[in-house]
Amino acid sequence: MAEFERLQKEIAARRFAPIYLLMGEESYFIDRLQEQLADSILGEAERAFNQLTVYGKDSDAGQVVNLCRQMPMMGSYQVVILKEAQQLRQIEKLSFYTQSPSPTTILVICHKEKNVDKRSSFYKGCVANGVVFESVTPRDYEIGGWLEQFIAGRGLKIDRKALVMLTDHLGTSISKIAIELEKLAVSMPQGATHITDVDIETNIGISKDFNNFELCKAVLSRDMGRSLMIADHFARNPKDNPLLVTIMALFGQFRDLFTVNYLGWLARRKGQPMPSDQELMRILRKPSVYVVQEVKQQTALWPNKKVFEILGLLREYDAKSKGLNSGGASDGELLRELLLKIFLL
Repeated sequence: MAEFERLQKEIAARRFAPIYLLMGEESYFIDRLQEQLADSILGEAERAFNQLTVYGKDSDAGQVVNLCRQMPMMGSYQVVILKEAQQLRQIEKLSFYTQSPSPTTILVICHKEKNVDKRSSFYKGCVANGVVFESVTPRDYEIGGWLEQFIAGRGLKIDRKALVMLTDHLGTSISKIAIELEKLAVSMPQGATHITDVDIETNIGISKDFNNFELCKAVLSRDMGRSLMIADHFARNPKDNPLLVTIMALFGQFRDLFTVNYLGWLARRKGQPMPSDQELMRILRKPSVYVVQEVKQQTALWPNKKVFEILGLLREYDAKSKGLNSGGASDGELLRELLLKIFLL
């Protein structure tokens, strides 16, 4: 994500490269950079003459090279955008161009779904003479920060619970999340500036009362009744509440507790102060001091001996959620069983 933001700034500052190879599994970042380049390099009047868009499935490498070697009409340079490059026939032959690009052409190559062969002459030419951007699916802990920035860019803020509801439901696919957020931004009432769990429930269909955020909250506060009630809801709606996602959410919470407990023990042993909330934010990869303080409060209810056993249980039920030694139990039965074992430790 940092590289994506750096490239955006370079393009906005009109520092262009002769070649852009935008490749990888996450299409969202590729599309945004391609759109920014398409809108920024040439003026609106120039685009009709000097901006060409071709598609991999309808072209071959020789045709693309020939286009790039053409001289611009009534301008200093032309832009050639190659979309769906992963479908281009004989893509390796683009190396004839990437190893010696024209000074009057900017070539933008959008290669989705996977990376190009990094051993190829084509790739090495892009590295030597242009910019290569590898678009990867963000890690779980990176999604929250990106979402907050994305939403802030539309003049909105989002509650932490609403943020967790979104990421639990949509996973780490930036493209899916962006689509849902665009729909949500359009449907928000005029003048609204804050996205809440109610907005998520109303517009995206995720229950504000029965979700992983509420389940983790109930478990960590040792509210067995509330936890089992949410588990029963999950059992009745298994498609909307995959057991694996729930286990991952619980594992993340107890891993944080284990880390804070350990750091507290280490500080006492060495006669040193506990790391500051700011330092814990960095260690736990949390978005705010408020979240860190919540974790610290919860450690009183969960000593590390118990937390260690729970982490073992979560690993065991992670395997069961994938069909290993589950005894044919449903996801709902496994979750209820797991929660009871946690509370009875």
